[in-house]
Amino acid sequence: MARLFGTDGVRGTAGRDITAEFALKLAQAAAVVLAKNARDNGERPRAVIAHDPRISSDFISAAVASGLAASGVDVYDAGVLPTPGAAYLTADLGADFGVIVSASHNSAADNGIKFFSRGGHKLPDVVEDQIEAEFGNSRNLLGSEVGRISRFADAEDRYLVHLLGSVRTKLAGLKVVIDAANGAASAVAPQAFIDAGATVFLIGAEPDGLNINAGYGSTHLSALQAAVIEHKADFGIAHDGDADRTLAVDHEGHIVDGDRIMAILAIGMKESGQLARNTLVTTVMSNLGLRLAMKKHGIEILETQVGDRYVLEQMREGGYSLGGEQSGHIIFSQYATTGDGILTGLQLAEQVVSSGKSLAELASQMEIYPQVLINVPGVDKSRVGDEELQALVAEATLELGDNGRVLLRASGTESLVRVMVEASEEGTAQSWAERIARMVEKRLAIG
Repeated sequence: MARLFGTDGVRGTAGRDITAEFALKLAQAAAVVLAKNARDNGERPRAVIAHDPRISSDFISAAVASGLAASGVDVYDAGVLPTPGAAYLTADLGADFGVIVSASHNSAADNGIKFFSRGGHKLPDVVEDQIEAEFGNSRNLLGSEVGRISRFADAEDRYLVHLLGSVRTKLAGLKVVIDAANGAASAVAPQAFIDAGATVFLIGAEPDGLNINAGYGSTHLSALQAAVIEHKADFGIAHDGDADRTLAVDHEGHIVDGDRIMAILAIGMKESGQLARNTLVTTVMSNLGLRLAMKKHGIEILETQVGDRYVLEQMREGGYSLGGEQSGHIIFSQYATTGDGILTGLQLAEQVVSSGKSLAELASQMEIYPQVLINVPGVDKSRVGDEELQALVAEATLELGDNGRVLLRASGTESLVRVMVEASEEGTAQSWAERIARMVEKRLAIG
């Protein structure tokens, strides 16, 4: 059987891959593994559950809650809430684990189930494997042994107070457009900015169960760009469906991606003494311009493999305060255990206010280098270390020098090899990327 868990929980088409029966069984398996410590200590296990507003989230979260309660877990149902809100409440309540039902930036047809351990942290692979090993082993309890399902009535308020606690500078006078992707941030994101003092213009905040991520949000920025210009706003921010990420648009409608957001925050945090060990943690896919900007400002870069879970692991191991991905997953270890789009937006707004500069000025601290990515399918990715291929990569690296780089890596989820080249000129990046991609096809051909 293929592994149930992917790079970020379990995900698939709702009603086909993620059925009510599947969700119940997965919840029962999770209860065995994640509630073990509580049971061993003679305590009644507790879990927080939340979901995004897509239409299938209702039946899937109900099935998850049923599976947990049938396994003796008391369930606190927070309703519609961003993924980072569920992680925060898991820690704040002192629950044994948390669950979020969401497919993030995917369309309404998809859904997913993700677990957090005690403290609101993502699960390591070994724990996910333990849950998979228990999948399908039904163990319903009887009578008083079953758990209760309760409405977590003040969940949104608790999360909102937490978000506002991160803001040291009032946002009075700031005009911000928020695009909630018709997702989980539709209520709490605008309220957080209003309470922090900003004037808010809201788009993509009318979820009907079917329109999540449809034409709005961090994967569809044209609506936000138009709204920022229309309202003459200082800037705009866009979330994805579960609001664990944020991208921004400056007052002229130019996109400010996750790399530039990290650059702004890292420089600002260093100046205020909040950047632990003067280090930013990011993935190998971040733009070369981010590395050069950080070097200019005396900030170290630590790279991880692609995936915010690996950024988180590195941050926890080294005690770092800021990390993230180009896609807009930004993590502040002082305030969160996972990427939090609303928190990121608030911190970005605070940098604009405290610096007295526009978002465009702050973003200009980092130059974006042309980046060409070519996916080469149908090859033997296990042979990516081929000697002749690596010799060509070395040749390209030598020629590009400090003004470029080459990244060649096997996909973790598909039978393909990714070729990424950055250079000061797009033509140079494109030429080297195509040349290396042709070599991958030739040297790693199957059969």
